Amino acid sequence: MNAALLIDFGSTYTKLSAVDLDDARLIGRSQAFTTASTDISIGLQKALDQLHIKIGAIDFKVRLACSSAAGGLSMVASGLVPGLTSKAAKLAAFGAGAKVIKTYAYQLTLEDIEEIGRINPDILLLSGGIDGGNSEVIIHNAGMLAGASGSFPVVIAGNRSAQSECEAVLRQSNHPVYTAPNVMPEMNVLNIEPVTKVIREIFLKRIVLAKGLNKASALLDNILMPTPSAVLSALTLLSKGIGKQQGLGDLIAVDLGGATTDVYSIAKGDPVNPSTVLRGLPEPLVKRTVEGDLGMRYNAQGIFEAIGGDVLCDLSGLSKETVSGVLKRYREDPAALPASPEEKKADQALASAAISLAMTRHAGRLERVFTPIGPVYEQTGKDLTQTERLIVTGGALIYADDLDRIVENALKLPDAMSLVPRSVKTVRDKEYLLSAMGLLSSYAPEVSFSLMKAYFGKDDMYAAD
Repeated sequence: MNAALLIDFGSTYTKLSAVDLDDARLIGRSQAFTTASTDISIGLQKALDQLHIKIGAIDFKVRLACSSAAGGLSMVASGLVPGLTSKAAKLAAFGAGAKVIKTYAYQLTLEDIEEIGRINPDILLLSGGIDGGNSEVIIHNAGMLAGASGSFPVVIAGNRSAQSECEAVLRQSNHPVYTAPNVMPEMNVLNIEPVTKVIREIFLKRIVLAKGLNKASALLDNILMPTPSAVLSALTLLSKGIGKQQGLGDLIAVDLGGATTDVYSIAKGDPVNPSTVLRGLPEPLVKRTVEGDLGMRYNAQGIFEAIGGDVLCDLSGLSKETVSGVLKRYREDPAALPASPEEKKADQALASAAISLAMTRHAGRLERVFTPIGPVYEQTGKDLTQTERLIVTGGALIYADDLDRIVENALKLPDAMSLVPRSVKTVRDKEYLLSAMGLLSSYAPEVSFSLMKAYFGKDDMYAAD
């Protein structure tokens, strides 16, 4: 059989998918606990043993892997002003599959440098100023970063007039230095893809080694990218299509995890009403955001604090005392599964709240502005109100008893000025295909697209249960 093995080293589970490349079909799946704290190849071998029991001994033509193990790819971004280059740097980091832990704007202080040293990110993205614009801030920040503790790589992607000086300063430090074209070369013009490419190269050269993923090298051909980057590649291919095969069009995806909630959108998000005016940075067609305070277990308290106890009680039909008790249990045991009817209701409410909050932060927003010619609406961010296709992943959603109700409640919570989807058809990624198909898209894109379209593209697949 002409087959491919696709491996996702997750923070909790190592997930394997075997695909028949000739028939474009999934022939088997397995998973085992990720053993990143000891030897990551142990968990991989256990998952392989399980897979061979299911499908027999297959000589795979290719073995590809992605990873979010050991905390994923953590980044710090520094820019000039929060609403411009700092936001551009953040979009670039998210597009590369990273988790942005902290962003800084303006000139870095000694306190900032000490904090960055304590964070010790996998990568720091240094941006600031349009080409030919302000160079003082990024040069100052390069000098400050040269004295930061640790040896994390620094990617310089700011004002091209200052790049050489920044690079020369940082070359004298313990930090490996990489350069990329400016993430915002002109005012309100984004140039994200070159930066994401450099970040992925660093992931392959340095982060794989630092997180011990090289221990599994004998069992696979290559680790290609961080898992979120693989998911983004899969969704982009599914949306756009390939060759003469038409894609599914605009879509949005939510990955609800124990610690974070990721939202992906493949949509232009232009204003629906021609009288609405766009304001701020243009949004990328392919966008990912990560909400580090919203998670079903490790950050369940974050959901409670962000949405409010009254809303969670209304969603669940439970008292504040009961909800607080459930959250306390999850804090003490993040691996806990809902064991009682009350905990199941609380879980559904947490899921609805997390989806609502994450989508609201990801999507754009309208603001009514009064002008001499009368009131007009200004839009910042993407208008996703017309996006009708939603793919969900993450155990809390894949195994939910009433997914339709969870999503329906989530879309009711945002106010009328939020540009979240109004109505969606939802399908769960029951087989955890997205990361696997993102990997396969780099090797056999036609097979990847055909398999995804067969799985996600049929109308009857929208039955959430």
